[in-house]
Amino acid sequence: MIEQVTVMANAAYPLEGILALPDSHTDDKVPAVVFVHGSGPLDKDETIGANKLFRDLADGLSKEGIASLRYDKRTYTYGKQLIQELGGKLTVKEEIIQDAIMAVQMLKRDPRVDANRVFLIGHSQGGMLAPRIEAEGGDLAGVLILAGTSRTLEEVIINQNEDSIQQLEKSQQEIAFKQVKELQDKFDAISEMTDEMAQQTILFGSVYTWYLKEMKQHPIKDYLLQSKKPIFVIQGDKDVQVSVEKDFDRFREMLKDHPNATFKLYPGLNHMFMTAVYGTLKDIWEEYNIPQTVDRTVVEDIAQWILSVKTAATI
Repeated sequence: MIEQVTVMANAAYPLEGILALPDSHTDDKVPAVVFVHGSGPLDKDETIGANKLFRDLADGLSKEGIASLRYDKRTYTYGKQLIQELGGKLTVKEEIIQDAIMAVQMLKRDPRVDANRVFLIGHSQGGMLAPRIEAEGGDLAGVLILAGTSRTLEEVIINQNEDSIQQLEKSQQEIAFKQVKELQDKFDAISEMTDEMAQQTILFGSVYTWYLKEMKQHPIKDYLLQSKKPIFVIQGDKDVQVSVEKDFDRFREMLKDHPNATFKLYPGLNHMFMTAVYGTLKDIWEEYNIPQTVDRTVVEDIAQWILSVKTAATI
């Protein structure tokens, strides 16, 4: 069952959303998840190319008796308005975190949802921010990190650029390396800037330096080590946007003493948890333009994990 809803953490930025409820007729309250997008202006389905990660997950989880709430990202609906109104003061708090916390609160107030079993599924940058969302007001039953990272956004951007250069012709590599060096110099200068300077300095495009500086002031590692909530970290081993070594393995090491952390690496899957076709950054958009659906095993594992947390809490 699908219901159209509005997520409104800020009255100036109401967001269209979809509440998906299990079709099975029961009086029991159901567990539920909130989806948090990756980087960029994304719609409620997290449409990337020809594929829709959040729609697929919502449909699959509904069949397993789990409700979900997904909504358009604030920068998808109000991108230009946010830049005009906030300028260099825009951070992930206004872009992502406030709306995610509001969505969690909406689910908890829904009489059909078990308020003690509301989870957050963060994909990519959403996975990076999931522990912070939990700490800043999410008060969740658990967190699922899908293709996330504990690295800084700067490090991810530089590493992706370096990987891309390796796939270029030798004649193009020299120019590309110079551009990456210039970008690295900009990143290195961030730590020397005051907050005010960072809010006035454009990094690239419409992204101000403060956006990255503010994120860096809230390391994901700090939130992960403080939290005792159940955590499920998953990634595809053919994901070229994050790394098994630098991300998945680092999460495992970081959370080795966590009382309730689970990990799973999926062979042959990309950043969207779909079959990797090319497996290279230079061809990634061509790959995403091939219509696919999320691997069924991923949906089943997520559902089983959520329901197991319920069982553990009941014992």
